[in-house]
Amino acid sequence: MTEWGVVGVLIALLGFIAAVVRPIVSLTRSITELTVVVRGLRTDMDDQKQSAHETHRRLWQREEEQDRRLSSHEQRIGVLEGKGGIR
Repeated sequence: MTEWGVVGVLIALLGFIAAVVRPIVSLTRSITELTVVVRGLRTDMDDQKQSAHETHRRLWQREEEQDRRLSSHEQRIGVLEGKGGIR
C-alpha cells in the first residue's frame, strides 16, 4: 500500500468516526435536555397536585359549613311553622 493509500484509509476512517460520533453527541445532548424538562414537569405536576388537594379540602370545609347552616335554618323554620307561623 502506498503512502497515499494509507492517507486515504485514515481520512476514510476519520470520516466514518465523525459520521458516527456527531449523531451520538447530538442524541446525548437532546436526551439531557429532555431529562431536565421532564424533571421540571414532574415538579410542576407535584405542585399542582398539592394545590388541588388543598383547594378540595377548603371546598369540602365550606360545603360542610353550608350544610350545618342549612340544617340550622331548616330547624328554625320548622319551629316557626310548628308554633303557628306562616302555613
